[in-house]
Amino acid sequence: MSDTICVGTISGAFGVHGEVRLKSFTADPEAIADYAPLTTEDGSRSFDVQITRPLKGGFAARLSGVRSKEDADALNGTQLFAPRDRLPSLPDDEYYHADLIGLTVVDPGGVEIGTVKAVLNHGAADLLELIVPGASRTVLLPFTLAAVPTIDLAAGRIVADPPEGLLE
Repeated sequence: MSDTICVGTISGAFGVHGEVRLKSFTADPEAIADYAPLTTEDGSRSFDVQITRPLKGGFAARLSGVRSKEDADALNGTQLFAPRDRLPSLPDDEYYHADLIGLTVVDPGGVEIGTVKAVLNHGAADLLELIVPGASRTVLLPFTLAAVPTIDLAAGRIVADPPEGLLE
């Protein structure tokens, strides 16, 4: 498991005074500021976060060291990470996306279906993007209790019962 978790992303500048558009991935979106200082994926930069106002799909925020629109624009697409030990512990049926990526997915009989490439959410519900052995495309598996009844982080595997026809 990773020592850091992606908690948000910067989606460009907001205005001309160095504010950024910030999209939060935390359960309570405003709590992203509570986990600061946040770092870039490689750890080369660190930012304190002050949310200034809500925006559609996120927040306007001030980040330490970001003083101009050009500074903010240069950070467009930057993911922000917080140390795992600063984040709240999760109930038994919730998982950090970072913990699921790379897990082997097997069917109820133990036959390997694939590996989790990403966890996606396009508004309705989470989907597991699977790399399927021998296939040139990925498959999207609904991340529901019916389709994914068992997650065993310790064993590094997910037991899935995909909807009929999904893997064809």
